[in-house]
Amino acid sequence: MKTGKFALIAVAAAYLGVPLLLGQNNYVMSLIIAALVIGGIALAWALLGNLGGMVSFGHSAFFGVGAYVSALLTIHAGVPVMAGLVLGGLGAVVASVVMLPVLRLRGPYFALAILAYAHIFKIVATEWSSVTGGSGGLSRIPHFPVVLGLDLGGKTGSYLIILTLLLIFVLCYRAIRASHYGLALRAMHDSEDATRVVGVNSTLLKALMLFVSAFMTGMVGAFNVHYISFLEPDYAFNGVWVTLPIIAAIFGGYRTLLGPLLGALTVYLVDQLIFKNLIPSGHQLILGGLLVAMIIFSPRGLLPLALKGYRRKHA
Repeated sequence: MKTGKFALIAVAAAYLGVPLLLGQNNYVMSLIIAALVIGGIALAWALLGNLGGMVSFGHSAFFGVGAYVSALLTIHAGVPVMAGLVLGGLGAVVASVVMLPVLRLRGPYFALAILAYAHIFKIVATEWSSVTGGSGGLSRIPHFPVVLGLDLGGKTGSYLIILTLLLIFVLCYRAIRASHYGLALRAMHDSEDATRVVGVNSTLLKALMLFVSAFMTGMVGAFNVHYISFLEPDYAFNGVWVTLPIIAAIFGGYRTLLGPLLGALTVYLVDQLIFKNLIPSGHQLILGGLLVAMIIFSPRGLLPLALKGYRRKHA
């Protein structure tokens, strides 16, 4: 009951408190939106790693494909922007279908194979200039519309969109984890061969988790492209869409539901608002040091550490 009440208070604060208190501060709102974009990818990455048992270094492929699919459809086919988000996610799923052969690989081999696909998609986007605009990129990408007097293309409107997407992602993640599919996936981590003996199709379950993770990341990429209204290959498939989400997920606690989001908000906002002001050049070094310290002293992440402290205080 306490957890449910806390969750409702947190959601209400996110939807009402943040826009009311910070809605007029465009700089801070832009940082929060950027942190939530990273958090969305971190959540998708954690889902694939936690349930699917697969570590990916190539989520920038899904991010970039989702961004390009939504941008091209809204520009050339007149697709509504909100529908473009969903189609961007589906485009990322189609891209993940191409990656299915690497599901036979495990550990670092799978991670490196997915990274290779990200580079392939980047090359395709660069060379297919007649469609993607090549290295010159795409401009004049439609912004989010005005709905009931609220400009969804503004900072507050964009914040509410990405927040809603992440809330839906969390609920879907929770439902999958609580289902019998989630039970089978967790059992696979202990012994994949044993689960196959009792009739669990491990390859199919892994593929489904890859599709879900790709869809989430593709929708985040589609959101981002309509938020900034510009896209080019180096940005769409940049390695930052892999490194920062992984850091955020590990820092916050990638085996928890809200850990990746908490990690993204903490890591990105603290880095941009504090460390960057202290050390304008090389401020990422402090971030790296904090990550190492977190791994050593609390391998499960920030959220489990905070919950442990809370329980001790109220024991």
